[in-house]
Amino acid sequence: MKITSLRNGASLRTGVLTASALAVGLTGATAALAEWKPNRPVELVVSAGPGGGSDIFTRVVQAALTKNKLVETPLIVVNKPGGSGSEAFNYAEDNVGSPYKVYFGTQDAYVLPLGTKVNYAMKDLTPVASMVFDVFILWSNPKASGINTAQEFVAKAKENPGKVRVAGAKAKDADETVVTLMERAAGIDLAYIPYKSGSEAAIQVAGGHIEANTNNPSESLEQWKAGNQKPLCVFTSARLTDKTVVADGMSWADIPTCVEAGIDVKDFVQPRTVWMAADVPPEAVAYYTELMKKAMETPEFKDYTTRNVQITKFMAGDELKTFLAEQTKNYEKIYADNNWLLPASQ
Repeated sequence: MKITSLRNGASLRTGVLTASALAVGLTGATAALAEWKPNRPVELVVSAGPGGGSDIFTRVVQAALTKNKLVETPLIVVNKPGGSGSEAFNYAEDNVGSPYKVYFGTQDAYVLPLGTKVNYAMKDLTPVASMVFDVFILWSNPKASGINTAQEFVAKAKENPGKVRVAGAKAKDADETVVTLMERAAGIDLAYIPYKSGSEAAIQVAGGHIEANTNNPSESLEQWKAGNQKPLCVFTSARLTDKTVVADGMSWADIPTCVEAGIDVKDFVQPRTVWMAADVPPEAVAYYTELMKKAMETPEFKDYTTRNVQITKFMAGDELKTFLAEQTKNYEKIYADNNWLLPASQ
């Protein structure tokens, strides 16, 4: 089964929004900025543990806003990785209307309720922005596993059905989803092992405890540089374009696509999303929407997206709501195919 996470319904258009879209989406926000801004510390709540992709993303935003004096009040990062990330959004359900808590995650916000019994629903969240997209890469530790290529990974999995372990962040989320798609595409049976964050999964592979993992570049970059992990293939339809050498004489552009390696899963990408609780003041949503847009224009954020080979795409307002609806529909189909979809979601 193929997946085109953005191309099945929501196209990925890089670059800036048109002038007319900016006028419609941000004129009201600009006016609202004069009406409201925080006058006490703001919590930036992360739906993952320290060191993972969502944590790194949140701390980059925090640093960008603080160093460039775009905020006057302290920004405090709070990690809530419990329940595969649902603890963060349960916290939003417990803090309805609060303009002093902003939630950072991925597709987890709208995917978790599809296959897991959680204490929140999408009506408990207010979407603020989607800022970048991460690609997914299949990694191994060749020194421990003997796996140097994606072809060798597939061959080992076929020789050992259900015994090749693949680590990832959380259960029934993006990492496990791409593993199930990989199983179907390559005709293999893998053992998926979930951890609280992508960084924990990377550490398990680097330590030789797990054969492979699926991760965003940011979560395994340092392990690659240290010689403890190697990228096997990237889940995109074309190779990445960055030719800067990272490690082992390889650049991101040297990583073959998984399709090249015989695993027909392409364009599986992950949005980095920002949320607030339900019933927050519209002027507060407008304030944080504009703030996230300003963060993306800072040197710190641009360096982050370049370093981690991310696709920059800012979405807010109606465009974001349309994207979220289409993505939820796509995941419902995948979850139904995996027998993960809760009866209430069908």
